[in-house]
Amino acid sequence: MAFYQYGLAGARRRAVLAGVLAAPALWTGARAQGPWPSRDLVPWPSRPTRFIVPYPPGGPTDIMGRVVATQLSRDLPHPVVVENKAGAAGSIGSAEVARASPDGTTFLVNASAHVIVPHMMRLPYDAVADFAPVTNIAMVPLMLVVTPGLPVHSVAELVAYAKANPGRLSYASSSNGGAPHLAGELFKQLAGVEMQHVPYRGSGQALPDLLAGNVQVMFDSMPSSAGAVRDGKLRALAVTTEGRQPAFPELPTVAEAGVAGYEISTWYGIWAPPRTPAGIVGALQQAVAHALRQPEPQARMAALGAVPVADTPAHYARFVETEYARWGQLVTSANIRAD
Repeated sequence: MAFYQYGLAGARRRAVLAGVLAAPALWTGARAQGPWPSRDLVPWPSRPTRFIVPYPPGGPTDIMGRVVATQLSRDLPHPVVVENKAGAAGSIGSAEVARASPDGTTFLVNASAHVIVPHMMRLPYDAVADFAPVTNIAMVPLMLVVTPGLPVHSVAELVAYAKANPGRLSYASSSNGGAPHLAGELFKQLAGVEMQHVPYRGSGQALPDLLAGNVQVMFDSMPSSAGAVRDGKLRALAVTTEGRQPAFPELPTVAEAGVAGYEISTWYGIWAPPRTPAGIVGALQQAVAHALRQPEPQARMAALGAVPVADTPAHYARFVETEYARWGQLVTSANIRAD
């Protein structure tokens, strides 16, 4: 099955980013008294804001949430605190946000898994209707990484090894049905290989087993595995995007390395509880856009290979609906079910 049916094709990704760049200025008229002008325009909460991350600490979603929260804590009247509420494929933390008071004190930070998991299991909320989209933080490539003990140094060698050793390779993922899992399923389909899927509760739990060689392969988010790759603890074979990535320019794409038609990315965004006032949603989106233009978050994003987006709530809402339908097609075609 051709990946253009549900892949993040280059033309569509360019259209998404073009829509962001063409949008009106997202941060204008900063006032002399501080970096957060909107606090004078909306009733900003008088207590700390919570970013609920529905996975354990250390994974890519947690990393993204903390990059944004750290800068927002400098810009907003009160701190932004990241709380990890893991379990049930991210649905425990997500359900808490769906039920939260729409007062601007609680938000969800999640990956594209937010629109994937609903196609695999029944949830106590509607992933689209029961949340107010705030903004897409960033688009992030995945890396195809292997444990250093595996005797492969390229995608072609990995494919050859898998075919010569059917059933012996296993690939880890941060969760059943997440983008890293689907990246592995797509690789199996297009490369014609068999690998066993081993899901974990977040990349932070998967990486130690990969480093130890208990699993051999992973399609991991670049923010999660970049440090281990640079330290020589993991071997990167390719990136999953249409083009090479500035953070690792020496790495070919999976398609360039011989698996024709392969392309997949993930993304990380922010949602508010339903019925959150538009003024608060818009104010947080502007604050995130401002935060992602500051030197420290920009440097962190660049090092992680992430492309900041910070689009408007309306643009993000349309994007989420499109992604919900796209990922649903891949889940169905791969016959993926919840644990």
